[in-house]
Amino acid sequence: MYNHSPNGYTCPICLGVKGVESNETLICKSDIVFKDDLVTAFIGSFFIEGNHGSVIIVPNEHFENIYDLPNKYAHRIAEIAQKAARAVRKTYPSDGITILQNNESDANQHAFHYHLHVFPRYKSDRFFEQLLKTQKSTPEERQQYADKVKKELSTA
Repeated sequence: MYNHSPNGYTCPICLGVKGVESNETLICKSDIVFKDDLVTAFIGSFFIEGNHGSVIIVPNEHFENIYDLPNKYAHRIAEIAQKAARAVRKTYPSDGITILQNNESDANQHAFHYHLHVFPRYKSDRFFEQLLKTQKSTPEERQQYADKVKKELSTA
């Protein structure tokens, strides 16, 4: 209904969920902190200055946005978002959490696969000023965050 992916779109999130590591996806297997039959959670490839290590939760099947997302996936994503928020809050430790999800190009959706961000927040972090100034991270930079969150999620 409200889809904007171009014809012939190769979804980088679908590739990452399938375990493909290539130039078309920045998701590495080592970024994944949780996976079940419905959803996958991983450390985001782009860091926001002062708020590194956000978790992104996606459905394992391709749905472009909230308008297309079936309830069973939405419910599971919400459950994992709560667990991820607790894990991030405890292990980093942050002062709070922001959950963000964009739909359609004009709302800053860049990857046309539904995804929900769980960002660590800190006092005076200037998050919203820095939000559009992301920096691509390396798998090695993401590893420390993935290890912490994965360990916490495995005990949740």
